[in-house]
Amino acid sequence: MNKTLMAAAAILVGFSTGAWAHGEAKPGHSDAKKTISTEEKSFGREGDPNKTIRTINVDMSDQMRFAPAGLSIKQGETIQFNIKNTGKIMHEFVLGSMTELKEHAAAMKKYPGMEHDEPYMAHVAPGKTQTVIWQFTKHGEFNFGCLIPGHFEAGMIGKVTVKQ
Repeated sequence: MNKTLMAAAAILVGFSTGAWAHGEAKPGHSDAKKTISTEEKSFGREGDPNKTIRTINVDMSDQMRFAPAGLSIKQGETIQFNIKNTGKIMHEFVLGSMTELKEHAAAMKKYPGMEHDEPYMAHVAPGKTQTVIWQFTKHGEFNFGCLIPGHFEAGMIGKVTVKQ
């Protein structure tokens, strides 16, 4: 097989594996999953769509802001976040502690093509909406942010207060 044909085959294999680069929007992010992860994070775990308590619409804009930027949630609630990108550039929504978000943002600067797909994040193309379903099993203050390089640093951060 010649080098050009081998390169084309490698590209096709890469597209068919289902791996998504950090900046790409994955269609049907939460809806495509059949099993719900039981992995517990410091800020909760993936939620069961059949146990959603309420829906919160979150808007992401090119002004590097979320609306709303602050949320109050009761411990144990399972929330469906409908995350809409009303901007003209890619944005993302990532839940976590401020420490985790800062570490992830630093890693994104070093490796902007990182591939990952976690139930607590959504990569949303301009004009599109993605869904994240999350159960807040622990009380405390947590955050969400857009970790695309430069966005987090520009203030694209929100706060979640989980009350007992």
